Parts: sequence; C-alpha cells; structure tokens
Amino acid sequence: MNPSQTRNFCIIAHVDHGKSTLADRILEHTGAVTAREARAQILDDMDLERERGITIKAKAVSLDYEVRGETWKLNLIDTPGHVDFSYEVFRSLAACEGAVLLVDAAQGVQAQSVSNAWLATEAGLEIIPVLNKCDLPGARPDEVAQEMETALGLEATGMLQVSAKTGAGIEAVIDRVINTIPPPSGDPDGPTRALIFDATYDDYRGVVIFVRVHDGTIRTGDRIRMLGTKTVCEVEQIGQFRPRPMSLKELRTGDVGYFTAGIKTLHEVVVGDTVTLDKTPDVDPLPGYKQPVPMVFCGLYPTRNADYPALRKALDRLSLNDSSLLFEPETSDALGFGFRCGFLGLLHMEIIQERLEREFDLSLVQTAPTVSYEIKVSSGETFRIRTPSELPEDGNVEEIREPVVRGSIVLPADCIGAVMTLNEEKRGKYIKTEYIGPTRVILTYDLPLAEVIFDYYDRLKSVTRGYATFDYELVGFIAADLVKLSILVGGSQVDAMSAIVHREEAYRRGRELLVRLRKEIPRHLFEVALQAAIGGRIIARESIKALRKNVTAKCYGGDITRKRKLLEKQKAGKRRMKQIGNVEIPQDAFMAMLSRSTDERSSKRGK
Repeated sequence: MNPSQTRNFCIIAHVDHGKSTLADRILEHTGAVTAREARAQILDDMDLERERGITIKAKAVSLDYEVRGETWKLNLIDTPGHVDFSYEVFRSLAACEGAVLLVDAAQGVQAQSVSNAWLATEAGLEIIPVLNKCDLPGARPDEVAQEMETALGLEATGMLQVSAKTGAGIEAVIDRVINTIPPPSGDPDGPTRALIFDATYDDYRGVVIFVRVHDGTIRTGDRIRMLGTKTVCEVEQIGQFRPRPMSLKELRTGDVGYFTAGIKTLHEVVVGDTVTLDKTPDVDPLPGYKQPVPMVFCGLYPTRNADYPALRKALDRLSLNDSSLLFEPETSDALGFGFRCGFLGLLHMEIIQERLEREFDLSLVQTAPTVSYEIKVSSGETFRIRTPSELPEDGNVEEIREPVVRGSIVLPADCIGAVMTLNEEKRGKYIKTEYIGPTRVILTYDLPLAEVIFDYYDRLKSVTRGYATFDYELVGFIAADLVKLSILVGGSQVDAMSAIVHREEAYRRGRELLVRLRKEIPRHLFEVALQAAIGGRIIARESIKALRKNVTAKCYGGDITRKRKLLEKQKAGKRRMKQIGNVEIPQDAFMAMLSRSTDERSSKRGK
C-alpha cells in the first residue's frame, strides 16, 4: 500500500477516560474484530491489566479501513494513562504522526491530560481533541471544551463529541484521523531504517522485536544489522497485529509491525536502536529514546536463596519488555542476595513485583521504597547514592541533595486551602495557580520526591474528597537538612531498616519504627535494646524485656539465701549472654517495617 494511504496515530488520555474502550469501538467499526470476537478491552491482554482495569503496556494494532472506495491503513497504538507508565506514552509518540487526545466530558481536564498533551506537542504530533462519555447525565461537553482551550491551547470550536461505550461518533473520529493526520514521511526507495520501539521474549521464537519502518523495506530473509549493538542476524518471520498476529512478507515505509530473527541473547536488542540492512551499515541512525530516570528504588530478594538465578533471568526478560526497569545486584546482611531495582513510581514498582511472582512463579521480599540522593563531600566531589547504607560515615559530607519534582494538581477551587496546607507540611514550594474554569484549578508546587512517595497521594485524595488528580516530573536535586536515621538492634546496625529523612522528622519516624519493631521481634533470654540514631547520637529507644525462667521453683521454703543465690546466678548468666548472644530478627519483622508503605501502594492503584 502507498505510504500516503497510511495513518499512524495513538490514543492518549488520563487514566479511566476511555482510551481502551475507544480502541475497541475503532476495531469493531473497521471490521478488525467480529461481533462474536468482541469483548471489553481487547488490546489489554495482560491478566493484571484486566483485573485492575488499567492499561500497563502500549499495544500496536494495524487496521484496514475502506471508505468511499479507498482503502486506508490505520496503525493504532493504545497507550497507558497512569503517570508511572508515561515512558510507554513517550515511546509510542515516536512511532506516530498524530494523537487522539481523549478527555472525559464529565470529569474534565485532568493532570495526565495536560501532561500527555504537552508530550505530543513536543513530539511535533498533530493532536485531535475528542470529548468522550458525552452520553452520561453529568456530561458537560461545552464547559470541558472550554477547559481544554484554556489549559491546552486547543480550539474549542468543532471539537468531536463521542461515546466510546455506545459507539456514537466513532466514524467521525476515524474520518478526522484520515483527513487531519499527515501520512508518514520517509523514502520508500532509500536505505532501510526502522526504529525499535518495543520488544518481548518468546520461549520458542526468541526475542520478538517491534519496529516502525521509517525508510525502505524489511523483508523475510533479509540480513539486518542493529546499529547500536552491532548485532547481525537474518529475519525469520514478519508480522502485524490485526489484532491477532498475522504473518507478512514485508514491512514497508510507514508500517508498524514485528519481526523475529532467532535472537536468544536478550542484551543484543535495545529499545530505541535503529535496524538497517547489513549491506548498508553506514546509514545515519534514527533519533532514539532518552533513557528514563528511575524515581523510586527498592530491593527485591527471593525468599529462597536458591531462586536467585531465576530472579536474575526474570528481571532480564522483564527489562527487555519494559526498558524503564533498571536493576543491579546487591547484598544485604539480613536478606541475602538480591537486586536493587529502579522504577518510575510506586505503581510501576508494584506491577513489576506482581509480574515477577505471577509470570515467573517467584516468591519475593521487597524492601521499603526509597529515592536517590546526591552527596557532596568536602573534596568537592558529587556522587549519587540509592540506599542509606551508601552514605559516607566519616563526617566529610558537606551537603545532601534530595530529588524534587514539579507537581501539577488539578482540583476543585474550594479545596485550594486544604491542598496548600498539605503541600506546606510536605515542604512544598508554591509555583503558580491557574484557573481552567470557574470551579477548577491547576496548582503547581515543587515537592520533595521522598515526601510524595511516602503518604502524599492518600492525604491529597482525603483533603479533596477524592476529586484531585496529580502528575509530576523531576526538576532536579536541591540541598536540604537531611540525616541518616540508623536502626540498631542489640547494638548492631541493621542496614535494611535505615532511612534518610529530614532532621525535623527524624525523631517521629524513628519512634514509629521502633514501636513497630518491638512488636515483631520475639523475646530472647536477655534484654534487647532497640535504638534509633543519627550518627553517634541516640534519639529514641525501646526495650524488649528478657524471658525469665523461674529458677526458684524447686525451692520449697527453706533459707531465703538459697533463693537469692539462684537469682544472682541467673542475673550473671544473663549478663554474659547479653555480651555474646545474637538477636534473631525474623522475616516478619522486616515485612512489618514495610507494612505502611505496602498499604499506601495498594491505595494508589487507581491513581
């Protein structure tokens, strides 16, 4: 098919604004699925996606659409809406010339509506604004269209109004895509260049590579080269999702599809690399992707040490399918061998853990989520740490800088005071207020990322009665009065329980941790001291009383000195035991320390 008859576009929106449902209606209208095959969220094929009702992975599908005697090829990408998966949206935009920006006509413009619109604008895409859920009794399409014009700069006049649930207005959306989005640019006769925008691993076929062909053609049997990794291989199979996998003989300029080449080594494929023919290795590479910056870190450890190799293999495969996942080996005195993993957010962290447990049958222990910090030492050197244990102890730290994010909060105007109070408590810095309607506001604040991942979203939802939405991006590292809070059990420091906190919060956080820990560590035959410390100064203490054996039970009356002698002997034995005894910290104690963050993550699933 001529590239001028091809349209590459994606659907972008805030979470729950109807992207996947709109994709379903487009698939049905173009005849890609029959009424018998139709089901809700056809492109969300992951169990986690269907259970949670959210899109986690972007899905590409190719459709043939015939209208007025002409056949058009529509390459559609359904993208996630959650802020933690914005990197999926970023990669999808690079494979398209246009984007359908979907906004709920009842809820109006939300935080991710603004964020995704700016991403599409920066990528130079043609944006088609569409109002969804116009069939709802509470829909206010004219008011929301005005919000979109105020907040996003999109013309309110002539904005499409649809109902993805009933299918009303779907044909108008497709016609607008065909008439507004430009065809793919590229040279069909030039040297082959294709961008790798995703990849996955199949046990039978090896690495499956998803590409957007910018120039030339890729055919079955071609010997290809990946410019970044220098991998050379032969194309074995080519295909597209329609939405079922369909084998093809070739992918032409402007096409989006996949191919396999018998690649079994995961590190030979890198998302963002350029694919070309081996006979033309001197072509200029396509602009790839900026490497994502992890925002949240945690340790993942197998409950059985023997599962460590299996965990490494599983992380390798997941990182191929999710290039925003970063990991490196680490060792903990308490938990053994594991990996320090970097994520884009708390939901991303939770999804990865669930995928590891479900898809690879692993049982894991996850440490408390932390953020990275920049450390400036007296020599002037600056470096970054990911765990509190990496903080130098020799006193030559001049400055600790924490990551700060710029948060955009879309909320009702009558909640401004409560949200501003919350942001002040979280050490936020006010930037601006923007009204996008008579009753809706966008508040912009700079907030420490450590405060955001702790309990910020829960409290934001609470003070706004559930109406606020939140989006953020990293703006840099700023110096703050931070200290390392160390937890000592029986005089020995437990690295897995240490944290970096603001000095004003250190006592409260330390006391909370010790009270929770005292309930979980069983009593020993000697007293166990639990302490929270900053440097060499103890700021909080709890004690676990010793188990006491009744050594005088065998004394039935008689001289009192006999009982005193036995009690003194017991006391001396306990003193010796305290000097040489080891405190056993059960796994449940580590899990209890994480209980608060676990509860917070589960409450953020709908974020």
